Amino acid sequence: QVQLVESGGGLVQAGGSLRLSCAASGSIFSISAMGWFRQATGKQREMVAHITAGGIKNYAHSVKGRFTISRDNAKNTVYLQMNSLKPEDTAVYYCRLELGTYYYWGQGTQVTVSS
Repeated sequence: QVQLVESGGGLVQAGGSLRLSCAASGSIFSISAMGWFRQATGKQREMVAHITAGGIKNYAHSVKGRFTISRDNAKNTVYLQMNSLKPEDTAVYYCRLELGTYYYWGQGTQVTVSS
């Protein structure tokens, strides 16, 4: 069983930065794709950023140029560096580990951006 634990969320003013971390248990992290998703109140969960096991990255259009996803396989951790934050970035952020048809989710971390 894989467990994912997110951290790094909080309250920040518009224009500020936060760095989210997601630590994974187990031994499959390095061969898994990882994604960051977010869900704002009353909205559907959406993909924010994704990184394959080989390091290929993709971003939602709304965060491209502001957010950066990275991974450290030695630490079984994926990061989301968020810069130039906007109030519309306010949401619960979740990480997801993907291996074949298996998906594992973290519990989420709240990010609130004040105007």
